[in-house]
Amino acid sequence: MLNTPPINFDRIDEMAEGDAEFKAELVSALYKSLTELKEKYLEGAELKDIEILSQIRHKVKPALALFEIKRLDGIIQEGKEILTEKGFEQDFMEHLDAFLDAVQEAIDQVNVGLDLEEKP
Repeated sequence: MLNTPPINFDRIDEMAEGDAEFKAELVSALYKSLTELKEKYLEGAELKDIEILSQIRHKVKPALALFEIKRLDGIIQEGKEILTEKGFEQDFMEHLDAFLDAVQEAIDQVNVGLDLEEKP
C-alpha cells in the first residue's frame, strides 16, 4: 500500500482556487472539525455513550469525504460496526487506539498546513 497522506490537500487547493485567505479558512475549519471529532469520540468512549459517537460521526462524515480523509473515515466506520456487534468491549478499545493514531495523524498534517499558511 502506498504511503498516502491522511488528507488530500489538493482538494483544498482546488476549492480555494488560488484564494489564500479562503484556503486558510478551509484548513482552519478542518482543524476544528478534527479536534472536535477527537474530543467527542473520546468523550463518547469514556461515557460508553453510543449517541455521542453517532452524532460526531454524522457531523464529520461530509468533511472526511470532501477532503478524502479515507483512513480515518474507514476506522470510524469500523468502530460503528464494532459497537453494533460487540459494544464497548476489548475490540472497541483496540479500535479506539487505531482511531486516536489516525485522528492525530490527520490533525498533525493540518497543523503543518496551518503553519505553511501563516508563513509569509
